[in-house]
Amino acid sequence: MSKTSRIAGAVIGMVALAGSLAACGGDSLEKDKDKSGSASSGAGSGKKGSLVVGAASFTESKVLAELYAQILGDAGYSTSITTVANRELYEPSLEKGEIDVVPEYAATIAEFLNAKVNGAKKAEKAPVASGDTAATVAALEKLATPRGLKVLPAGAAVDQNAFAVTKEFAAKNKLKTLSDLGRSKVAVKIAAGDECEVRPFCAPGLKKTYGIDVTGIDPKGVGTPQSKQAVKDGKDQLVLTTTTDAVLDGYGLVFLEDDKKLQNADNVLPVLNAEDAGSQDIADALGKLTKALTTEDLAELNRKVDAERAKPADVAKEYLRSKGLVQK
Repeated sequence: MSKTSRIAGAVIGMVALAGSLAACGGDSLEKDKDKSGSASSGAGSGKKGSLVVGAASFTESKVLAELYAQILGDAGYSTSITTVANRELYEPSLEKGEIDVVPEYAATIAEFLNAKVNGAKKAEKAPVASGDTAATVAALEKLATPRGLKVLPAGAAVDQNAFAVTKEFAAKNKLKTLSDLGRSKVAVKIAAGDECEVRPFCAPGLKKTYGIDVTGIDPKGVGTPQSKQAVKDGKDQLVLTTTTDAVLDGYGLVFLEDDKKLQNADNVLPVLNAEDAGSQDIADALGKLTKALTTEDLAELNRKVDAERAKPADVAKEYLRSKGLVQK
């Protein structure tokens, strides 16, 4: 699952998700690896045992998995990373203990488990995630614990939908928040995916929650260079991207704060197999990282991999050392 498909609206795709779960829920990780995943070599001393860290196949997930593996390696565990195509494949393996820990996003994994436990149609009608981080994590814990999963506290780093305008447009209309945009009564066209027209976290939500006058959607994709360029050139006024977009400044764009919390709380947090990786020692090691990591940090790590072609392992190592989170 790509980052943009993950964050664009967890509830909308639940019916299709249920079919995916039925199709792959019985597969083992070993079979899945042959088709859509790969395993990295181990790291760490192994004095405290071995741990498998799972990652989805997009940049940010790979970077987070490297951060988890390296900080756990520094804490005395032998760690390896297994990259699997998507959540539909790696989550069942986490429950089985074939994977021990995965970096996750609170709202998205909560709705995934909501659909898995309660059925897609019921989950769509009764979502458990919201813009409230504490409430979303509490709902996630209720769904995860009976399945043998342990949810660790969420941090400040969050990857969710975000909207941006040019610096000039913001200055001219005195905009810092989406509420400001609504109050300004300025009409905007949004550069986004075509699904923005119907998804509750995009155009309908902007109209309902903020009173923003959305005149149309320019279907150039979520956070693509084409979308940002269209706003920079004045063809569109608002672009849908993500909070970990590290190249906005290059287009002269700035985020508008989601001050009424329209977007779900997709804060980064570790989810573990409780039996195999539920120790306090593991929680303490990962907790240090969770407390240090910010949205801006995550955006910069993504930028180094995507724009500078650095390896996820290298940027993770540099970050952990710079924050004093590992000794080596």
